[in-house]
Amino acid sequence: MKEIGEKLKETREAMGVSIEEASEDLNVRPSQIEAAESGDIKAFKDIFSLKFFIRDYSKYLGLNYDEMIDEFNEYLFDYTSKLSLEDIKKAANADKKEKLKGKKISSPYTSSDNRKFIIPPIIIYILVISILAICGYFVYDGLSDNNDNNVKTGNIIE
Repeated sequence: MKEIGEKLKETREAMGVSIEEASEDLNVRPSQIEAAESGDIKAFKDIFSLKFFIRDYSKYLGLNYDEMIDEFNEYLFDYTSKLSLEDIKKAANADKKEKLKGKKISSPYTSSDNRKFIIPPIIIYILVISILAICGYFVYDGLSDNNDNNVKTGNIIE
């Protein structure tokens, strides 16, 4: 990764572009550019964000971004092939333990309801019935008033 970072840094400096100017043009933090140029992969949240950063930064500097991505993929393959199976198992177990610490296990495909306040259905039913009863009362009262007026005026409705 150091070789990729050095190539990026040399190209940027040859173009006369400062880190601040590049960060402003790419809409990233200057620390991200410094981390990529120094080969610090831990400064990025994951490998994919680093890969996309290298692609975008290479495009910005006018480098062949496909070659830079291929070089990054080779680095990544070399790096991951040097990990022992025990290290991979330890990392997987540590990741599982972190997830289990007071956290609910869920699939990325399941949606969770994060609402704080949930109205119980019984309250909704009571409100609907109350509204219907009030509306029914006014309709009945209106009809009975109408019949009373007809009786007073001598109009009898049969």
